[in-house]
Amino acid sequence: MTARKVSAVVDQLISAAATLRKQLSSLDWNDAPPWIYNPLDYAWEAHCQYITKYARPSCEVVFLGMNPGPWGMSQTGVPFGEVTQVKEWLKINAAIGRPSPEHPKRPVLGLACPRQEVSGQRFWGFFRQQFGKPELFFKKHFVASYCPLAFMEESGLNVTPDKLPASVRKPLEACCDLHLRNLLDVIKPAWLVGVGGWAEKCSARVVGEMGSSGIRVGRILHPSPASPAANKQWSVVVEQQLKSLGVWS
Repeated sequence: MTARKVSAVVDQLISAAATLRKQLSSLDWNDAPPWIYNPLDYAWEAHCQYITKYARPSCEVVFLGMNPGPWGMSQTGVPFGEVTQVKEWLKINAAIGRPSPEHPKRPVLGLACPRQEVSGQRFWGFFRQQFGKPELFFKKHFVASYCPLAFMEESGLNVTPDKLPASVRKPLEACCDLHLRNLLDVIKPAWLVGVGGWAEKCSARVVGEMGSSGIRVGRILHPSPASPAANKQWSVVVEQQLKSLGVWS
């Protein structure tokens, strides 16, 4: 794996993310929830740092999350980006701005955010335990978010993309599908693993449209504490799922 190959993958993924950011800014959000955060805007430097540090041409498995949580990627620009894991394990230290407008109940404090996100703790904590050093994990794995936007009601309630009205969801999916396809074309993994059912559905749709790519699609349990199953030894369940799929031996 030469430095030139690594640089080429990094440059292409940053370019693809920039294209997605531009496309999303041109969509009609009239029927969307009233509050929308796009970490690709205010946390762009952190997102690029994540790609630069960890995207590799040797990647064999891409894990795909759904969209940012209020205390995860919304704060850090990193998929499943719970602040402590992002700072201590992933060593992301880029400057993070703030969205405008900003919901008073969902402030973005970046790497200074004191809140912890259980999903991100479980997700990155699992791989930290398995691999020790992030470089060992990212040698053959990468983590992406299908949709980089967070949607909120006036109350601050999080709205996941699958719950959006079709007038909003369909154009959004068209942009996110294209970005995912571009990412897969660059990395060329053997596996695309959806974290949760909706991410798996999006993964299957995009891989199906790619034809004979050879990419296999799988699914692991989402680590959200809202899922009763995830609150029962999530890491044990996910390790078994990855081995049953054949992603891990």
